[in-house]
Amino acid sequence: MVNPRSKARIEARIQERVAHCVEFELNDPRRTFITITRVEVSDDLSIAKVFYSVYGTEGDKSRTAHMLEGASGFVKKQVGRVLKTRRIPSLRWIYDDSIELAAKMHETIQEALEKDRTINPAAHTDLPSPAPAPKGPELEHEYLDFLKAQEDEDGAS
Repeated sequence: MVNPRSKARIEARIQERVAHCVEFELNDPRRTFITITRVEVSDDLSIAKVFYSVYGTEGDKSRTAHMLEGASGFVKKQVGRVLKTRRIPSLRWIYDDSIELAAKMHETIQEALEKDRTINPAAHTDLPSPAPAPKGPELEHEYLDFLKAQEDEDGAS
C-alpha cells in the first residue's frame, strides 16, 4: 500500500507531465482543445486513470479519444522520464464530462431563478442578475480570442 501523500504527489506529477505532453509534444492533426482534469493511480501504481475533457463536438471527442489511445505509449514513455518509481503505470484514458454537467446545472439554476423572478419580481433580490453566457459562435469567438492572447503572451516572453 502506498502512502496517500506519495500517491497524491505521483498523481499530480503524472497529470502535469501528461498535460504538457498533450499540449506541446503531440503533433497529431486530431488534437483539439484538451484539458487533463485529474489523474487517479491504483494502490499498486500499475494503472493511472487519466481523466480528460474536450472542447468541441461529439466528433471532436471521438477523434480525441482515438488520438489519445494511439499516443498512450509515447505519453507513458514521457511520464516515465519524470517519475522516480520502479514501475511506470499504464495509462487509461477516461472522458470526464463533469465540466459539461456543471455548465448544464448552472444553466438550469439560472433558468429557475429567472422563472422565480417572473412569478415574483421581489424574489431573489439579494442575488445579482447574471450576464447571459455566450453560446455557439460567440463562445467560439471568445475562445479564439483567448488563444490569440495566449500566443501573443508567449511570443512576448
